[in-house]
Amino acid sequence: MFKRFRRTRINETLRSLVKETTLSSNDFIYPLFVKEGMGIKNEISSMPGVFQMSIDEILKECAYIRTIGLNSIILFAIPDTKDSIGSECLCEHSIISRTIKAIKKEFPDMFVVTDLCFCEYTDHGHCGILDENSTVNNDATLEISQTQALIHARAGADMIAPSGMMDGIIEALRTALDANGFENLPIMAYSTKFASAYYGPFRDVAESSPSKGDRKMYQMDPANRLEAIEESLEDERQGADILMVKPALAYLDVIREIRNASKLPLAIYNVSGEYAMLQAAKKAGIIDYERVMMETLLGFKRAGANIIISYHAKEACELLNKR
Repeated sequence: MFKRFRRTRINETLRSLVKETTLSSNDFIYPLFVKEGMGIKNEISSMPGVFQMSIDEILKECAYIRTIGLNSIILFAIPDTKDSIGSECLCEHSIISRTIKAIKKEFPDMFVVTDLCFCEYTDHGHCGILDENSTVNNDATLEISQTQALIHARAGADMIAPSGMMDGIIEALRTALDANGFENLPIMAYSTKFASAYYGPFRDVAESSPSKGDRKMYQMDPANRLEAIEESLEDERQGADILMVKPALAYLDVIREIRNASKLPLAIYNVSGEYAMLQAAKKAGIIDYERVMMETLLGFKRAGANIIISYHAKEACELLNKR
């Protein structure tokens, strides 16, 4: 006799009882972008609902998202001054440092993750120091990454997330943090980060497009599944506390493979291009935006993600509070 699967689907309460995957506000980290000045809230045309904000506006945003149960953010900074090595982020009074301190003073229990990279701070838009061949010098970048990490840590960051895809970055940061009394500060590795076309709109908000070349020399080839797994397992060996796959939507197979290969918590980054596509479809009136958004986010979690970094996080939490 065939099985009647619909027996557990007919009743709404029973459907809830047997549901395998759920979303909650605790699943999300919300990206925020801070810019110098006061009273600044610049919406990004390619990413409706995403803003560059001054510190005072960031504090207002934090106050609101706490009311909907969203208590975790990842912070990016857009400085006024850029140079070849990203000097602005290597000083104790950097915009990222001042923003962390302001948030932690106003909202001590807000969980603040900091993106650690140099693309927003360099005049060439690459993720570290360039050598004479205009390629990123991996080992020289590790040294200044340690300096940046300690600045974040001293400012009060709750977790550091290095996104530059430098080989050995987790070991370098772990060594520097431990040697300076921050042995309990976790690191969320951008452990499997692809050289993806889905990042386009992010470069509008972060003002970080490379002035020449691209990032294929240090970010991963989207074609490589086995290398993707190896990248994450290597970061685990170096001491990462949380792994990540970025982007998410076109890489659900990689998310599942890494989930199966590692017992560490796994994050995904639902990136700017993925967000912008749904927003464009919403504007065109061709999808039920809220349902498609929540179905997409659920798909990330079903694939194996514990943590979802997403520009949809605020909208998703607002919807979850209505249920």
